[in-house]
Amino acid sequence: MKSQAVTQAQLLVTCIVDSVFPAVGEAVVSVLERLGVEVVFPEAQTCCGQPAYNSGFQAEARHLALHTLAVLERSPAPVVIPSGSCAAMVVKGYPHLFADEPTLRARAEALAARTYEFSQFLTEVLCVDPAALAASTPAGKFTYHAACHLLRELGVRDSAPRLLGALPGLDLVPLPGEDQCCGFGGLFAVKHDAISAAMLDKKLGNVRTTGAGTVVACDMSCLMHMQGGLARDGAATRCAHLAEVLAEALTDERHA
Repeated sequence: MKSQAVTQAQLLVTCIVDSVFPAVGEAVVSVLERLGVEVVFPEAQTCCGQPAYNSGFQAEARHLALHTLAVLERSPAPVVIPSGSCAAMVVKGYPHLFADEPTLRARAEALAARTYEFSQFLTEVLCVDPAALAASTPAGKFTYHAACHLLRELGVRDSAPRLLGALPGLDLVPLPGEDQCCGFGGLFAVKHDAISAAMLDKKLGNVRTTGAGTVVACDMSCLMHMQGGLARDGAATRCAHLAEVLAEALTDERHA
């Protein structure tokens, strides 16, 4: 199911997972360990610098990027991030930050070359066979939202749907406009709240048409935004990170 050369990975857990959704980080560790990968958590990790970078605070973003580089360079193991947006910051943002500094750019590019979003790591590095991924059957209908940075910055489109669609008995319903932004966009939702709310309304309207009980994505920022809208509407639909769904589906007996 996986490349025998990959036995260890570093987890860059992201701020929102660490602070608000720690169960997602635990799910990532659970899935990777059950697939035979030792997960290392560098305790000195901090924010990757994306909020500052996207807001134009380049000096602050550079400071955080330098720290993250130093922390993750202590091990040659690949870096796994349960967020397309934070992964895009490391893969795309860091080389751009240090574009005019050859030594730092080389370091940034070396880190970028071994950094992966979670679903991408499963399908492109571990080469997980989706058909053999799980033995249990998640209940109900599921639909998938393609987060913007994962799709547009990293070019990862099919990894999560492939994994979800291969779970035995899982009813994966296509989401109309699955690749349309949910309206969060980090500080975008604060600076342009009215536009953000309109985009969220459109996204949730599409979710309702699917009849799905669970919306899955690979970024907790998107899921938090959508879950807030669903909760305000009194909807019973839950939002779940891909890692949580996979962790629920995997069994100790299958991957002991």
